[in-house]
Amino acid sequence: METLSNLESFVRSAESASFSAAARRLGLTPAAVSRNVAQLERNLGVRLFQRSTRGLTLTEAGQRFLHAVSGGLDSIQDAIAEVTAKAGQPAGVLKLSAAHRFGTDFLLPMMPAFVERYPAVLPDWYFDNRQVDLIRDGFDAAVGGGFDLPPGVVARELARLHIVAVATPHFMRGRKPPERPADLIDHEGVVMRSVSSGRIARRVLRNRGGETQACEQRAVIAVNDPDALVQSVLMHMGIGLMAMPHVLHHLESGELVRILPGWYDEPGAISLYFTSQKLMPAKTRAFVDFVTEQFRQQNLAQRFLSD
Repeated sequence: METLSNLESFVRSAESASFSAAARRLGLTPAAVSRNVAQLERNLGVRLFQRSTRGLTLTEAGQRFLHAVSGGLDSIQDAIAEVTAKAGQPAGVLKLSAAHRFGTDFLLPMMPAFVERYPAVLPDWYFDNRQVDLIRDGFDAAVGGGFDLPPGVVARELARLHIVAVATPHFMRGRKPPERPADLIDHEGVVMRSVSSGRIARRVLRNRGGETQACEQRAVIAVNDPDALVQSVLMHMGIGLMAMPHVLHHLESGELVRILPGWYDEPGAISLYFTSQKLMPAKTRAFVDFVTEQFRQQNLAQRFLSD
């Protein structure tokens, strides 16, 4: 009979294609995970992985074995996790990731209440505009949009993400407001350059009636950071197309005003990402439930919409 540690090492290594990533997830060393898998291969008499400098690839036998055992392993771990979660309170370091501005504006203010409710949990925040690999980088959870969902990672949608046109009242003073997205070409624009491709982001705006129209901006400055985009607009440099969470507080304070009200782009959702819904540490479950509760209480999903 195979040990649970051997089977778990195999399944998590298969999900992440890496002994190192599996080790971070299991709280073991990469050498220990590799030994467990090697012992399993010896006991079965088959090779489960092809190993190379680029990572792990399941053999045909490995694919069949993964399909056969992964469901049963999750059931066993689910039972263990349930007993363990009920035995004690959430505790430990909680490694978390979010984009800088969104995290500091909306998530960080939630933390005093979270820490008060769960004093044995230490939130360890990494505020960065890049998307992280939860399994490879050892994160318990992340909040953002557009993350890949490899095996073992799930997402819970928090809100839809709307992109809107904004400017300062000072910039718009004496100017004729654009009536349609195509009219943005007649005004100075602050534009965003994609971090991954290096190209200027192109937007197609829509309205509630379902009409769509591409918009072209006459750039006076281009940046590759959303915080810099907001700051440039606040300095009266032009009209910018920005995500509602980045400008919500400025709109509510009157520092910025909506341009083209009723028009927006919807590139996706803001979601909570975490690993293995069936085997979730109590600290992660507490965080997921708490943030979901806060989004509901603060009505953030509705406030992030364009109207």
